[in-house]
Amino acid sequence: MDRSDHSEAEPSRAFLFDEHPNHPGWMHWRFRDETRFNSFLGDVIVRQEGDLARVRMMPEHRHSNFGNNVHGGALLGFIDVALFAALRSFGSLSAGPAVTLDLNTHFIGAGRVGEPLEAQVEILRETRRLIFVRGLLVQMAMTVAEFSGTIRKPSAG
Repeated sequence: MDRSDHSEAEPSRAFLFDEHPNHPGWMHWRFRDETRFNSFLGDVIVRQEGDLARVRMMPEHRHSNFGNNVHGGALLGFIDVALFAALRSFGSLSAGPAVTLDLNTHFIGAGRVGEPLEAQVEILRETRRLIFVRGLLVQMAMTVAEFSGTIRKPSAG
């Protein structure tokens, strides 16, 4: 793979955001470089429905803990990635070095391996530099976690 496609000078080339062939109406959000952290999550798909973005992944055995539930670190990693996928679907971010300033999470239930896990994300407020978000992590109509966070947009050129 030609790593020049992932240069920091052209961050928009580092991401793919296209229709998922197996999930009509859903976009596939991923890095071109599959050696980045996000690939650990597997397929991440997103769909905007009004003021809500729905972001999904399918937890696998590699995401589990000894209790055979989804590991808390995998849940936190997915929530963090889901914020960026959601903001991309809203058009608030395209690409670039945006960062999570804070991420507050309350675990409410256990996530199961082998069942789709969905982050439902909404924007509370957007300013020139910051985006404030909140959401729920759900699985099979059960709440797994609730979260809120702040994303700092990339600096202009």
